[in-house]
Amino acid sequence: MVKRESLIQDFLAKAGWGTAQRGRLAGDASFRHYDRLVLDGRPAVLMDAPPPKEDVRPFVRIARHLTALGLSSPALLAVDEVNGLLLLEDLGDGTYTKLLAAGHDETALYALATDVLAEIAARPDAILKGTPPYDDEKLLTEATLLTDWYMPAMTGRDTDAAARAEYVEIWTQLFPIARMVPDTLVLRDFHVDNLMLLDRPGLAACGLLDFQDAVIGPATYDLMSLLEDARRDIDPVMIEIMKGRWLKRFPHLDRAVFEASWSVMAAQRHAKVIGIFTRLCKRDGKPGYLVHIPRLWRLLESACRHPVLAGLGRWLDRHIPKESRGVPSP
Repeated sequence: MVKRESLIQDFLAKAGWGTAQRGRLAGDASFRHYDRLVLDGRPAVLMDAPPPKEDVRPFVRIARHLTALGLSSPALLAVDEVNGLLLLEDLGDGTYTKLLAAGHDETALYALATDVLAEIAARPDAILKGTPPYDDEKLLTEATLLTDWYMPAMTGRDTDAAARAEYVEIWTQLFPIARMVPDTLVLRDFHVDNLMLLDRPGLAACGLLDFQDAVIGPATYDLMSLLEDARRDIDPVMIEIMKGRWLKRFPHLDRAVFEASWSVMAAQRHAKVIGIFTRLCKRDGKPGYLVHIPRLWRLLESACRHPVLAGLGRWLDRHIPKESRGVPSP
């Protein structure tokens, strides 16, 4: 810890911010931490992402790419990729989460975010060469967090190997359905905690905070992540309005294909996040995320009502029946 602090002090000194006041801004579900700095009335944000657990290079790469697209990621004021330290533009405190809690116009906020995603999906140059694909292996690794973390936490034993193998086979057959829509740059954690409202024109008014895990994958994913939020309930009417708003940019995309892809991606994400929130509790000592698991189960059950997910729904009913879909103990 002392060595890490020394690295931070050296980094800030070289960047001309060595005498800045520092205060903890936030931590998140990863090993990253954020400090707010103030120097002569100017704010900035320090991202401390210690290697080898974290790697800032994808963040740097995608941040520069989003800026080149005319979107608002934090400007990079200083970069030390080797030691996992970044000095970032401070975009302020106006997160969507805070604004919604304060009664801000929900429709306007979601419309802006939806338009950003439509812009990304519509632009061929948004697909940044070298960005990893959201391939079946990655999707499957995430989906099996449900079987590998949540189920053992609830039953006290490892998931039956045959049941897990059947679960894997179901997903293997579902992923091609998700890929029937075009690929685009997927920021992957696109929800209200990671979006900001800025005093900037057009799409630049939407500040983007968390994109270091970006991949190239189905264009339905980020919009689904925004509108089927693990952390807050959203009116189904709002969801349909925003789906329609996004689809207006893609008049040749079949609505049935879109809905099937959406449902598969929704089920995959909700299964993944149930597993992640369980792992955060059991492995990392962060039980605060468990409060969202009932909502995630409702979302997962809703996704499984789509006909293409009937097999997954039956598997869940057999191996995690509704009375067993509880919250793991901290």
